[in-house]
Amino acid sequence: MPDSDPNASPRGMAIRFNLAEHVHTDIIAHSVDGFPARTLEEFVEFLHAAYASGPGTSSPTPIEKFLASHPAALEFIQAPKPVPASFCTESFYAVNAYKFLDADGNSQYGRYRIRPNLANEYLDPAATAKKAPSFLFDEIGDRLAKGSPTMRITVLVAGKEDAVNDSTAHWSSRVEVNFGIIELVSVVPDNDAAQRHIIFDPIPRVDGIEPSEDPLLDQRATIYLMSGRRRRAQGPQ
Repeated sequence: MPDSDPNASPRGMAIRFNLAEHVHTDIIAHSVDGFPARTLEEFVEFLHAAYASGPGTSSPTPIEKFLASHPAALEFIQAPKPVPASFCTESFYAVNAYKFLDADGNSQYGRYRIRPNLANEYLDPAATAKKAPSFLFDEIGDRLAKGSPTMRITVLVAGKEDAVNDSTAHWSSRVEVNFGIIELVSVVPDNDAAQRHIIFDPIPRVDGIEPSEDPLLDQRATIYLMSGRRRRAQGPQ
């Protein structure tokens, strides 16, 4: 799908932290603050309804019926999804909450955010229409030619009343703390092979960060593993 296609959102960003040999933990996020389903079963129902609502399907279509009875999915579909000027000027939001612990065992739930160093920057439809199909990926090379772009990782801290086991829930808390900085220094030379090999994991694999009781977490990990093994088995195209 072309980068300029309005249907190309949400866009994803995943970051792997290599902590030691065969030891790593990941952050996985996408460019819409929310998710259309709380459980895997509900998400599969959403996908089936969308698939069954192709051109020529009489109204109300299966997806129209689904959205009418699932307000979180409707909100996700209707959320603005502007085309970013760059991956580096877009914000990305982790779907699930995690439990962060200190050395004394005190805990606080939070959701990851990946933010531009400056403001978000988006294109209007006229500017988008003039862009090449892979302009967002091409633009990374242009940025690297000028330096090493950086982005901020933050954590949105849950309030006492915020649901931490529901990926569709919007939190009332607006407390967002800085977590770290990521710096892009190069594109790997074997990019296609690297994409087929890596399997990102939504379950944290580091001391001090634990999964919440969100039912999607284990299910996402299982599906990502299945998908990754399938990509590896296919090999280069």
